[in-house]
Amino acid sequence: MKLKDGFKGEQSLVLPKALIDCIESDPLASSIYITDIGYYPHAKHHYRRRVTPISQYVFIYCVNGKGWYRVNETKYSVVTNQYFILPASTVHEYAADEVDPWTIYWIHFSGTLAPYYAADCIVPHDVTPSIASRINVRNNLFEEIFRTLNSSFAIESIRYAMASFHHYLASLRYIEQFRNAAVSSGTLYSSNNIERPVVHYFSENIGRTISLAEVADYVGLSASHFSTLFKKATGRSPLHYFNLMKIRRACELLDTTDMTIAQISMKLGLEDPYYFSRLFSKTMGLSPRAYRTRMRP
Repeated sequence: MKLKDGFKGEQSLVLPKALIDCIESDPLASSIYITDIGYYPHAKHHYRRRVTPISQYVFIYCVNGKGWYRVNETKYSVVTNQYFILPASTVHEYAADEVDPWTIYWIHFSGTLAPYYAADCIVPHDVTPSIASRINVRNNLFEEIFRTLNSSFAIESIRYAMASFHHYLASLRYIEQFRNAAVSSGTLYSSNNIERPVVHYFSENIGRTISLAEVADYVGLSASHFSTLFKKATGRSPLHYFNLMKIRRACELLDTTDMTIAQISMKLGLEDPYYFSRLFSKTMGLSPRAYRTRMRP
């Protein structure tokens, strides 16, 4: 459930009980459905302990930072690019790391198919970035589900959101098939093109703060050699290029969502909204607020 104190940039949604009752009686939506959904960026001091078990499964996907959880008297650690699913009707607790608190996507869900998706997911599972990992595609799907549930109570919207959630879970449960689908469609990048694999890596990590050393390690080069090659290929330093991608994504969110500027800032891994606003203004020539309210063609 949504914490009362909250986190800067958080998004969360709890579906009303009357709507859940409707979903449970619907033959399409009831097979697997969401009851609560949210995103907590840099969730410092986040802690939850449920002595009285809940009937839903709890999905948590750590996209940055670290945390831990305990279930059936066993404690697990979770790090960046890992997810786990806590079983329904089980006492559990979880928390963000005190030094490097996690950023998480989380969902409470139920339905007749829920046990099948949750099977064997009590331990952390890796979602390691790679040339065909499609992490950003999955994160965009989460946003689409959230926006759909947040914008309409119509049964067709609910059915669409739950069908999309089915796909979202399948992209993790059958992760190799999800990745191979992109490779077989001809989107595999050339290994001798420095820009394309790096842009892919940036896209997969758009919600994080990353270092030059991380990106250089990804492409197997020293930081100085990588920086030289990338600037020669693009005319920009790697981290400047990354910031341009963040601002492009910010424009999309400003145009297509009602997220606050603070929420967008945190979604892009920029914990200081004032820094984000300065970066946006420098890049776009106007503030995020002015961009959102501008006259569109």
